Amino acid sequence: MATQQDYHKAMELVKRAMDHQMAGELEESIRLYKESIAVCPTADAYTYLGWAYSYQGKLDDAIAQCEIAIQIDPEFGNPYNDIGVYLMQQQQLDEAVPWLEKAKKAKRYEPRHFPYLNLGRVYVAKGMLQKALEEFHAALRLDPGNADLAQTIEQLETKLQ
Repeated sequence: MATQQDYHKAMELVKRAMDHQMAGELEESIRLYKESIAVCPTADAYTYLGWAYSYQGKLDDAIAQCEIAIQIDPEFGNPYNDIGVYLMQQQQLDEAVPWLEKAKKAKRYEPRHFPYLNLGRVYVAKGMLQKALEEFHAALRLDPGNADLAQTIEQLETKLQ
């Protein structure tokens, strides 16, 4: 059984892995995520390991890691959103929708506006502009300083007039 100390060590490894990932050092980030999981399996480490795999184009592996994350912590929203994004990347738009909806409802999720943005993108791709606008407006309420999103909304509203 993992201790609180194990958990803190695991999360520190996740932070280090994320730093390497952001620096483009995917192999080192993957190694550190796996080390974190060995110390104390967390939804965070599995989700971000999946994210690293997605950078390598391994979307099925990324989805599998997110599914493990959800089993560990069903209240963590990031893996639901990430699965939705990976399905979008595979052009499986209809399959992405329920995952993004689950991300919107998750109790632990930052940045909260992402699943709304992604659902908006799905609906734009499907030609469902009114539904896209609803999602984009919800995202803007959660991220009011997002000028790009405000511009996207304005452009969509112009198209619908």
